[in-house]
Amino acid sequence: MGTPRSFARLFGFSVLMALAAAGSPLTAAQAADTAATAPPPIADFFANPEFSGALLSPSGKYLAVRMGAKDQRDRLAVVTLADNSVKVVASFSDADIGNFQWVNDERLVFTATDRTVGQGDARYAPGLYAINRDATKFVQLASRSAKPFITSGDSLVRSRDLLPWNTYLLGQKSAQDSEFVYVEQPDITAPGQVRKVRLLRLNTLNGRWTPVHGAPDDSRHWLLDDKGEPRIVTTFSKGVDTIMYRDPATDAWRELVHYNAYTGGKGSFTPRAFGPDGTLYVVTYAGKNTASLRKFDFATNEVAQQPLVVLDGYDFKGSLLTAQGKLLGVRYLTDARGTAWFDADMKALQARIDAMLPNTINLIDAPTRPEAPWMLITAYGDLFPSRTLLYNSATDKLTMVGISHPNIKPEQMAHQTLVHYKARDGLEIPAWLTVPKGSGKHLPLVVLVHGGPYVRGNSWGWDAAGQFLASRGYAVLEPEYRGSTGFGTRLFRAGWKQWGLKMQDDIADGARWAIAEGTADPKRICIAGASYGGYATLMGLINDKDLYKCGIDWAGVTDINMLYDGHWNFTSDLAEEWKHYGMPQLVGDQVKDAEQLKATSPLLRAAEITQPLLLAYGGADMRVPLPHGTKFYNAVRQTNPNVEWIEYPEEGHGWALPKNRIDFWGRVEKFLDKQIGQAGAAP
Repeated sequence: MGTPRSFARLFGFSVLMALAAAGSPLTAAQAADTAATAPPPIADFFANPEFSGALLSPSGKYLAVRMGAKDQRDRLAVVTLADNSVKVVASFSDADIGNFQWVNDERLVFTATDRTVGQGDARYAPGLYAINRDATKFVQLASRSAKPFITSGDSLVRSRDLLPWNTYLLGQKSAQDSEFVYVEQPDITAPGQVRKVRLLRLNTLNGRWTPVHGAPDDSRHWLLDDKGEPRIVTTFSKGVDTIMYRDPATDAWRELVHYNAYTGGKGSFTPRAFGPDGTLYVVTYAGKNTASLRKFDFATNEVAQQPLVVLDGYDFKGSLLTAQGKLLGVRYLTDARGTAWFDADMKALQARIDAMLPNTINLIDAPTRPEAPWMLITAYGDLFPSRTLLYNSATDKLTMVGISHPNIKPEQMAHQTLVHYKARDGLEIPAWLTVPKGSGKHLPLVVLVHGGPYVRGNSWGWDAAGQFLASRGYAVLEPEYRGSTGFGTRLFRAGWKQWGLKMQDDIADGARWAIAEGTADPKRICIAGASYGGYATLMGLINDKDLYKCGIDWAGVTDINMLYDGHWNFTSDLAEEWKHYGMPQLVGDQVKDAEQLKATSPLLRAAEITQPLLLAYGGADMRVPLPHGTKFYNAVRQTNPNVEWIEYPEEGHGWALPKNRIDFWGRVEKFLDKQIGQAGAAP
């Protein structure tokens, strides 16, 4: 599987001191040089990350990394941190290393993926494999397809049946003190249709497994406790989520609460994690506008009155940080990611790291049972793509591990700011504003609308699309319109049944706010987005003809009824339960809201769009299948000659392949330049 090599020679690692200074103000001469420099190539933004994963072993003595290089498959390597030696432990000839986890300090489990194909050309499931950190005891555990995929001789595979292709890593930390992990097995009846999810306890040395007994048949989501054992399961039936708890004293499952899966209800909460002492921490609104992190009392079956973490203006989203049987702190997301440390030593260490890296958000991950002085640091900012470093507490030094986009120069990037504006009905709308470096007034503006729509759109940090557009001279506004999550239930609920209506008004009000602020040139505004953002692009061109000069829609919904009904010649992966229980309440009921759905259908109103339009769709998209695009294109071009069509036959709901991302954003650059950029600027 490979021979040990130098840590520095294999990865090009160096002691990191430059990062701390990289965000310092530019001198006048440097600024002039930067202004004269050509903008970064498209590939610098949209190529696959050159570094995308590192995990410390439970002891902190070893570092597992997924390493890639141009024209090579991603490999899995293990670094022995005591001597910086590196050993490539796993690679495939026809696949890349996918996800990976430490089973214990000696063993890893991992999956396969293929970064060279789009969704339409994918032929394999992830499979599942395990290997020791010294590249011994390789075992295939689950099939990638109908037949085993084996890269080397393995007598164990020949003497037993593999787990089927629909076997996946759970994505939660195991106990990391044995050869066992838990894996999940969804019962997939059709694309996007999952009846239940089984949980299996799997021996990674011999492939033997046992199911978790006693859980309900309609189990969907599992939660392990701090010891790596299944303790919570959420079931789903007829639009209702029920949270079940396995009591360690009796090993029996009992109900904690049930509520509407899509709209919540009294007493609803989301299980987040178990603490080392067995305490369950949950996220709940508890009658407030924003959700907080609280303890759950199993004796009374109630959520604690006193919250543990409240984030002003934000719903709690995050995780517990534990080590050596102790709750050290909480990782959370407000405008950016951050950490609240309860442990005094970790709080002091955070201050030390922040002093060394003053221009980035610095996230510290400690090993669960530390026996070495190493900790993993993820550093990022709006100017800085994510960087991974090692910190040695004995030497007080940082060492670079890898950078996701090493060709990006921070001095060429633009600052991103969270702003707020009032919608026409008074609702406050958060939005992300990125203004090109060196200029902030009367700029061409791209209103970039996030998909979902019932998700959070963005958070503070380096973002390829926003930074690319800013590097080409465009201001970028990304509204968290009503219906978006993460900013409180008031904003979320205000978006129910508001596709093409008040949600659309929020987006237009953001563009008009940018004009009033002097940021945007009112004659040079384009609306763009993917999925729901593509729908909003089309409805924006219909509703606000005076505002938007052009539109860019990729993978966009063009008719809500098509989401419900589908089409005889394509398959959608939208779950039937979502169509039956969720969409009528959040999007619109086909019968009760029939007239509204007609009035907010870009497909039915295509003739009203007269502005230049760029459309792009994936031929293998199962979320918003291709007929959404083709039917709309055939309709709009009857009356609009300025419509450009792109189809990527192998792509799904978004562009998986770098070549297609680079091609698409190159077309976007040309389109914008012609419509609202220098080529299209008013004389």
